[in-house]
Amino acid sequence: MTSPEPDSSARPALSPDTLVVEIGRPPRTDGASVNPPIDLSSTFVSTGDISSSPYAYARFDTPAWSPFEEALGQLEHASLPGLVFGSGLAAISAVISLVPASGTLVIPAHTYQGALASAEQIAQRQGFDLVTVDIADTEAVIAALDEASAKTAGPGMLWIESPTNPMLEVGDVPALTAAAKDRGFLVAVDNTFATPLLQTPLDHGADIVVHSVTKYLAGHSDVVLGAALTSSTELRERLHTERSMRGAIAGPFEVWLALRGLRTLAVRLDRAQANAQAIAERLAAHPTVTETRYPGLPADPGHARAAAQMNGFGAIIAFTVDTAEKATAIAEAVRLWTPATSLGGVESLIERRRRHPAEPETVPEGLIRLSVGIENLEDLWADLEAALG
Repeated sequence: MTSPEPDSSARPALSPDTLVVEIGRPPRTDGASVNPPIDLSSTFVSTGDISSSPYAYARFDTPAWSPFEEALGQLEHASLPGLVFGSGLAAISAVISLVPASGTLVIPAHTYQGALASAEQIAQRQGFDLVTVDIADTEAVIAALDEASAKTAGPGMLWIESPTNPMLEVGDVPALTAAAKDRGFLVAVDNTFATPLLQTPLDHGADIVVHSVTKYLAGHSDVVLGAALTSSTELRERLHTERSMRGAIAGPFEVWLALRGLRTLAVRLDRAQANAQAIAERLAAHPTVTETRYPGLPADPGHARAAAQMNGFGAIIAFTVDTAEKATAIAEAVRLWTPATSLGGVESLIERRRRHPAEPETVPEGLIRLSVGIENLEDLWADLEAALG
C-alpha cells in the first residue's frame, strides 16, 4: 500500500534547518527505507543509445550520488542538482578550468592555499592570466576586473571566498558579483566556511558555488569530498564533462556518509557558532593575543558586511600572537583541542597556519586558526586559556 505524498502546495516553505533533515530521502511508500540505500554498482543495464540511459557507467553518474546532489542543490537554491567530486580541490580545479586561455582569473590573495596552487598550475597550462586581490577591498577588486577586461580578449572569472581562509576577510558578495557580471566575468564562490545555511551566493547572481564537502557539510572528519553547483545547464554540462573525463569522482560510501552528516548541519553549526562567538570575545580581551579576527566581533573589519549578507558568523577564528615559536607552543600545549589541519568537524582543531610552506607570506607567522567544534564551551576555553598561559 502506498501512502499519499503530503500536498506541498498547502504548507509553507520549509526553513533550511528543516530541509537538511528532510531532503534527499526516498519516496514515502509503505515498507520503504527512510534513508536512501548505498548503491554499489559500477555499471547499469542499458540498451540502444547510451546517452539516453539515466545511468550507464558510474564514472558518469550513479544513483549513489543523486540524493546528496539533489539535497545540496536545494540548499544552495540551485535550479539543478549539484555535482559531487572526489575532493574539494577536484571541484575547485574543475571550476577554475573553465577560465579561457584569453581570459583572467581574479582570486583573493588570502584564499584556500590549494585553490591558489591549483590556479597557478592551471593558468600556466591553459595560458590565462592570474591576478590576486584583497577581496575585502571592493574598489580594488573592481579595478582589477577593469584592468583585466582592458588587456584580454575574454574576461574570465572572479573567484570569491568570503570569509577568507585563514584571514577571515569578508567580501561584499552582492556588489562584487554585480560588478563582475556587468563586465562579462563568470563568478564562482567558495562557500565552504559559510555553508548554505549562512549564505547562498547564487541568490546574489553568482554562476557557480563550490564546497569542500569534507568540512561542515559532512561534518565528522571522516570523508574527503567536494561539490560544485550552478543553475546554468551549460556550465553544469561542462563541469560534468570535466569530472567524468578527469575521473574526479566520489565513492558511494563517502557520499552516503556526507548525506548522513548533512542531517545534523544546522544543530552542529548552531552550537559551534555559539562557542566561537564566546571564545572570540575572550581571546580579544586576552593579554597574550595581539589580534583576533572573527566576523562576529563588532570591532572586526568585516563585521558590518557579514551581518548584512550572512545569517551568522561561522565557527572559524583566527588570532595572532607575537611569534611563530609562541604560536607553535600554544598549539602543542592544548589537551582538548586537536592540533591538526582541516576544519568543520564536530571536534575543535587548532593550527599555526604558516607551518604550511604554501601559505602566503602575508599571513602572520604567529597566526593560529581555530575550527571551533561542539564540545562544552567552558572545557574548550579552560584548555585554550591554559595553553595561552
